[in-house]
Amino acid sequence: MTNRNLGEIIKRQRPVTMPISETVQKACQQMRERRIGAILVTGGGGQLVGIFTGRDAVGRVVAEALDPKTTLLGVVMTGQPDTLGPKAKAIDALRLMRDGGFRHLPIVDGKKIVGIVSIGDFSGLERARHDEETGFWEIM
Repeated sequence: MTNRNLGEIIKRQRPVTMPISETVQKACQQMRERRIGAILVTGGGGQLVGIFTGRDAVGRVVAEALDPKTTLLGVVMTGQPDTLGPKAKAIDALRLMRDGGFRHLPIVDGKKIVGIVSIGDFSGLERARHDEETGFWEIM
């Protein structure tokens, strides 16, 4: 099925969120325990303000020799990440991730966080269609 909407992909999902005031160490512990690659970072009203990924941990914490016990997510997260709504199509998410060079995409409905998708969430048919499309544009 190559035209699923994102709501179908995330329908049973409970995205992991943490406030900007949480430490990097706690976020990394959650990522390890839950076997996930990203944490959605929330502001005071519970709205999405950023995303913290394994890449952020390496590039912004470890590489800069920051202390994960005291460094707050709000300091090292990727702020205002691209998002899509639950009615968007899988191919649109794949395009956005390819164009932006990232592997995790928050799904929001208005201001409410409803999920997150990563490259691995898409079927082989969806990825094949995306690869075919990408190959077409590279020829042009």
